[in-house]
Amino acid sequence: MDLPCPEWVRHVEQKWTELKSEGTERFCLLTDIDAIFNYGLSLTCPEDLNTFSRISEKYSVKKSPERASEFRQQGNLSFKVKDYTTATLYYSRGVCHADKNTEELSLCYANRSAALFYQGLYRECLEDILRSLEAGYPSHLQDKLRARQTACLNQLKKPEKSNQPTTNHPTPPCQKSRNTKNCISPGVSVYFCPEKGRYILTTENKPAGEVVLEDEAFCFVLIPGNKLNTMTNKAGKTFNTEDRHCHHCLSQSLSFVPCPNCSYIRYCGERCQKDAWERWHQWECPIGADLLAIGVLGHLALRVALKAGQNQVKKVKKSTLQEDHVTCSSYKSDLPVKLNLGDPCRESSDHIDCYHGNSYMGIYSLLPHVAHHSPSSRFLLSVTMAVLYMRLQGGPPPDMWASCEDEGESGTWQPEMSMLGATALRHMMQLRCNAQAVTAVMVKEESGMAVQSNSEIRIATAIFPVLSLLNHSCSPNTSISFTTGGQTDVLNQFGCSEGHIDHPKTSHSGVTVTVRASKDLIEILHCYGPHCSRMEVKERQRLLLEQYYFHCNCQACQRDLTEGSQNSTENTAPGLKCVKCGKPLQSHMDRYMCSGPSCGHQITNADVQNKLKGLQCLLDEAFRLIERDRFDEALKILTSDTSQANSILTETHPLQGELADVTARVYATTGEWNLAASHLKRSIVAIQAQFGEDSIELGQQLFKLAQLHFNGGDCGAALSVIPRAHKLLSLHCGPHCEELQELQEMERCLQGLL
Repeated sequence: MDLPCPEWVRHVEQKWTELKSEGTERFCLLTDIDAIFNYGLSLTCPEDLNTFSRISEKYSVKKSPERASEFRQQGNLSFKVKDYTTATLYYSRGVCHADKNTEELSLCYANRSAALFYQGLYRECLEDILRSLEAGYPSHLQDKLRARQTACLNQLKKPEKSNQPTTNHPTPPCQKSRNTKNCISPGVSVYFCPEKGRYILTTENKPAGEVVLEDEAFCFVLIPGNKLNTMTNKAGKTFNTEDRHCHHCLSQSLSFVPCPNCSYIRYCGERCQKDAWERWHQWECPIGADLLAIGVLGHLALRVALKAGQNQVKKVKKSTLQEDHVTCSSYKSDLPVKLNLGDPCRESSDHIDCYHGNSYMGIYSLLPHVAHHSPSSRFLLSVTMAVLYMRLQGGPPPDMWASCEDEGESGTWQPEMSMLGATALRHMMQLRCNAQAVTAVMVKEESGMAVQSNSEIRIATAIFPVLSLLNHSCSPNTSISFTTGGQTDVLNQFGCSEGHIDHPKTSHSGVTVTVRASKDLIEILHCYGPHCSRMEVKERQRLLLEQYYFHCNCQACQRDLTEGSQNSTENTAPGLKCVKCGKPLQSHMDRYMCSGPSCGHQITNADVQNKLKGLQCLLDEAFRLIERDRFDEALKILTSDTSQANSILTETHPLQGELADVTARVYATTGEWNLAASHLKRSIVAIQAQFGEDSIELGQQLFKLAQLHFNGGDCGAALSVIPRAHKLLSLHCGPHCEELQELQEMERCLQGLL
């Protein structure tokens, strides 16, 4: 949930409508963010706080021994059927809900250690055994733990049994020094002009695949589980983002340690737990339910302000360039002016045109677009931050925001502390245009599948000082990838909706984005979400204007609008063909007509939509059968579905690609590699037509095709596919992703057979 929960939005909307006309008129005239916050604060009353408290109770993060016991029992049921992953996740939920230093906590840790042991996670198992003993595991049961501890140590003495990674990849140039927070490729600079604002240009040729910049997120917040970022395992059990990712570094883990005081926050280890507590969680923990109620953007805005601190905010506000944006009057001409990317090891004290990974000046100077937010939207944000500020006042001020005279005086908030609320409000306004989604492709846990399916989920929302300066293109010339602290995941690459995580080379608790050239470039362009291969031009432009306040006129939009105008007389329906003669269909009002001059076949738009819906329903039914390991039945449905699809859809229609991909997975599961490969080739035709010949999606499909040829013993076919898959994966994912390592191993093995 990015924005405040619907119940709170409705409450504030009602409060807005009940304001007298002079009140709304006065608020509408306010443009200074401090004044907007203070006005919202002045209108916030005890009734608002009481309403907010009732709403946030639905998001309770209190410990619950009863729920801890329930989760442990559910874990035991999964353990009995040898579903150890699901058991581990349930035990982790129990760990998070149990009170510290209790028998229930010790039992959850002990049971989880057993599930970890059977997964071969011996180091994690040992850690849980120690945690269980420290929590007071019953003495009469400790013999079992000691025996398991001995078994783990014996397994770890065998190098081939260790679950620790042994691959030692060379460190790429932009990742040799994580402590600099930021790495800018030579020949890359920030410029300003009145028309574009700040943007980034290259002054040297950057070939496709070369890293042009790397930026560390100033702050990020894990997104709570919902229908958009929830995965269901093979047993039908649902586990959310918070069940799978560390809330401090985003790494995936099965052996989390909890916050000692709340049931929601969990960490991959004690190091992240301690670091998060010192940085912000000691102030966020008491208002954890409130933060869930106000949404991710409000939570992230508060965290940015907490990290910056009062001194940094005052310094930036006093800067001669502290205005909401760098104005045209700062420069003497309309020509682009080169700005300073800055020394990543030190903060500039004079200018906000210093951009690097830990630069608060780079964050503060991002446009909040005050005038573009509707008055009712500004009112919602100001009252929300006012309520959150008042809830924070129930405890001592954060260290970075306490005045000198407050030292030693617990619970003292000076009047100037309202600056914290106003600063958080500024950041919440900025995040509408500058928040960056960190998204992961999660593999579905399906038993018996030789080729796994996956689903993309958003795992966090972050803000990057340098990445935020990139202008948008619906057909970007860059590919971005993310590195999280301590864990490798598969991510996609296009803006808000995609990305790919590389192997982290050193331990850190941040999220780093790497931007690579994906084609020849001068200005470095990034996709904010609406991509030309995923969305029609009119819809892209509508969404960009609605969220980012600009009318997109990139080359892709100009091309699509021109082609649309040229094709307006033909009205060809992409991917649809005549059931009689196979020629393309053309759209005419509420129906489609065959483009063949001698055919004359017609079909209504409603009939086309019903046919597509029917095809999708059959595909969904096949998925359900696959999940229950009923592959023969699934294949019959897929064969019938494909036959029906072939009669009305061209080979490039996206649904054809989905059908072919799923069919290939079923054949691969039964070991029929050649049949699987032939169907996957059909999928590749649709993927290339939809996403382009240089896309990450095509690279992933080619990787799967190489696997199928390799497993089927077709050396020549595999070797012919590997170079192209290698090129695309290197371009989008960097030289150290797992798929590339596997491709290289396959290639070495195959060449040894020739």
